[in-house]
Amino acid sequence: MSNALIAKTNNMTTNNENQPETKAAEPVAAAPVNLDTFDWEAYEHDSNLYGESKEEIAAKYDQTLSNVQVGEVVEGTVIGLTKREVVVNIGYKSEGIIPISEFRYNPELAVGEKVEVYVESAEDKKGQLVLSHKKARQLRSWDRVNEALEKDEVIKGYIKCRTKGGMIVDVFGIEAFLPGSQIDVKPIRDYDVYVDKTMEFKVVKINQEFRNVVVSHKALIEAELEAQKQVIMSKLEKGQILEGTVKNITSYGVFVDLGGVDGLIHITDLSWGRVNHPEEIVALDQKINVVILDFDEAKKRIALGLKQLTPHPWEALDQTLKVGDKVKGRVVVMADYGAFVEIAPGVEGLIHVSEMSWSQHLRSAQEFMKVGDEVEAVILTLDREERKMSLGIKQLTPDPWENIEVKYPVGTKTTAKVRNFTNFGVFVEIEEGIDGLIHISDLSWTKKVKHPGEFTSVGADIEVVVLEIDKENRRLSLGHKQLEENPWNEFENQYSVDSIHEGTITEMTDKGAVVALGENVEGFCPARQLTKEDGTTPKVGDKLDFKVLEFSKATKRITLSHLRTYEEAKRAEVAAEKAEKRAAADATKSTVKKINASVEKTTLGDIAGLAALKSAMEAAEAKNAKKAAKEEKAEE
Repeated sequence: MSNALIAKTNNMTTNNENQPETKAAEPVAAAPVNLDTFDWEAYEHDSNLYGESKEEIAAKYDQTLSNVQVGEVVEGTVIGLTKREVVVNIGYKSEGIIPISEFRYNPELAVGEKVEVYVESAEDKKGQLVLSHKKARQLRSWDRVNEALEKDEVIKGYIKCRTKGGMIVDVFGIEAFLPGSQIDVKPIRDYDVYVDKTMEFKVVKINQEFRNVVVSHKALIEAELEAQKQVIMSKLEKGQILEGTVKNITSYGVFVDLGGVDGLIHITDLSWGRVNHPEEIVALDQKINVVILDFDEAKKRIALGLKQLTPHPWEALDQTLKVGDKVKGRVVVMADYGAFVEIAPGVEGLIHVSEMSWSQHLRSAQEFMKVGDEVEAVILTLDREERKMSLGIKQLTPDPWENIEVKYPVGTKTTAKVRNFTNFGVFVEIEEGIDGLIHISDLSWTKKVKHPGEFTSVGADIEVVVLEIDKENRRLSLGHKQLEENPWNEFENQYSVDSIHEGTITEMTDKGAVVALGENVEGFCPARQLTKEDGTTPKVGDKLDFKVLEFSKATKRITLSHLRTYEEAKRAEVAAEKAEKRAAADATKSTVKKINASVEKTTLGDIAGLAALKSAMEAAEAKNAKKAAKEEKAEE
């Protein structure tokens, strides 16, 4: 046997001596050797040095080693640990070196511990045995995970990293999911503290199809707490005061740990006053005293209260408070119909929107105040038994109707703002809290207003005069036309019957036309009186002459006619023509009589007179003919 083989053999023998768990060859007893008589030639040529051949010795050596099959999972023993590597002996010619990162799930790994390894190669380039613990775990992991679920076994796992909704845990080489809710019985605020930790788990769910594994650490804790809950629940009593720790805060309440069992303080039981969110009252991990309001032993539910530890605020309310007193408070809730004001923690009063302003126009309460406003109010009603209170803020200012007859006596002229329309008039506001009505008939002396929208608009200012005061019912009768003198007294003389005026048609109806005679006066022309001289019907915007047929001061009505303006002129012209013709005929008859009377006279003087008469008659006839021709031409 060569020196190298002897050295290798001695080395392996020495290593095996240090590992009693591994089967190894018995060490050869060292015997003194006489170097002077030692046959070096025989040793060099391996010629029966030990009484056996080299092949026989090698075969006996191989029998002392384990038979290793590549791809096989075997059990080995940890014989060495460094910061980077784990040395494992499987009884082969050499040990295997495995990165320590494959054992992250087991930080308590120690020398002498049995581990499963996968044989990747019997020898590498350096003659080293190549092993893998990770692959061994992967090959056996699925069976072991299923076994852990069936037996409800507690297993160890290494938390690798965070993920959405929880953590990724290495279990037997498989990546399992640990939901955030299954880490602990109490809410987790910082998931990062669990990364790179090895913890105990229970397999709670396996999806065989997709090979998904869900584990839980909370299940281990709950098993321990269940026994504690039974003890705690058996000792609970209504009205009992206990100390607990705020475990979780939600929008609807607070969960309190009572030492193994949780109870809920509903948001309405945190404070006698209004609470927008429980965080206003308590904080996480805060220790508080609570009173047990109710509990269900079967369902393990406990209802707790915090406000019940203090007297009801209504009981502690100042007994001297009475109706009419002024109080200050903070607006806590707003509604369309009013505002709730907290004058003391747990003591609220309602300010109805009608009590926010003296104005009769009910508006939204949000126009006057908002949540958080500090307000002063007057107590209107107070019922300590029913724990109700109504407040008002308009009472802090004088009632504008108190001295209305002094401030706005009848005949007062002022400016008002149009608030609303009705078919019969206009509602206006003189000032905050003082409204009045202008009847549609009191808008204008001359214009017939069918709807107030024709005269004014909502939000516009309008001049008014106070006509009547009804203090009891808080009503004012107002007028607009009364700001001016009644113009019909003057119109009576200006628009007398048969007088003719120029007017503009402003509106056409089936019955006739509305005619504007001036800036502030209108008349009405019936349809039968509208026809023009050429037989056509006028339209809106036409300017024509109109004759007054009727004037009524009482009804403020002027009846007009356009037809009469030209028909009567024609009749007058025809009459004049007839009178002229009649006069001409009478003159001719008179001349003939004179001629007949002087026919018998034959003197020279008579003849001269006859000639003169004849000339006069011819001149008269020429004149009549000329006039007739002129009339004929005019008619054409």
